[in-house]
Amino acid sequence: MVVPLLFTYMTDVLEKVKELLEPLLDGTDVFLVDIKLKPINNIKIYLDADGGLSIDKSASVNKKLYALIEAANWFPDGDYSLEVSSPGIDEPLLQMRQYKKNIGRKVAVTTIEEKEVMGILKTVDEEKIVLEQKLPKKTEVINIEIPFSQIKKTVVQIIFN
Repeated sequence: MVVPLLFTYMTDVLEKVKELLEPLLDGTDVFLVDIKLKPINNIKIYLDADGGLSIDKSASVNKKLYALIEAANWFPDGDYSLEVSSPGIDEPLLQMRQYKKNIGRKVAVTTIEEKEVMGILKTVDEEKIVLEQKLPKKTEVINIEIPFSQIKKTVVQIIFN
């Protein structure tokens, strides 16, 4: 059957790329958010950084990782592509470090029951997040605790003033 072989191949490539990538990020504020591989050997690396991911940081990682992949000769015919970028402003938070970096920002949380909760991300720990929410037409502020086990996705909201 082709599907298990393809899955095994893709998993192996992702693990190998991650092994090459991790030392490049050590000692920096840059961290891995996600790695994806399309069946056409398109490797997509999504990074973030505590101080923001600049184009220069992304390009530097891309250049170094590309050289390491070439040296490893995993794709002898050069039949692959490598993209290194941030996940994008409308992508959900995936890593604890992303949650911590976005404390103080407005987020939209979709629970596993498909309920959307908006508020300011106040605190994050290993088990839950706490959102501060102002009640409509009131000056009262409440804190809402949401366990990670109940979160389907969390997206930072961009506010234009």
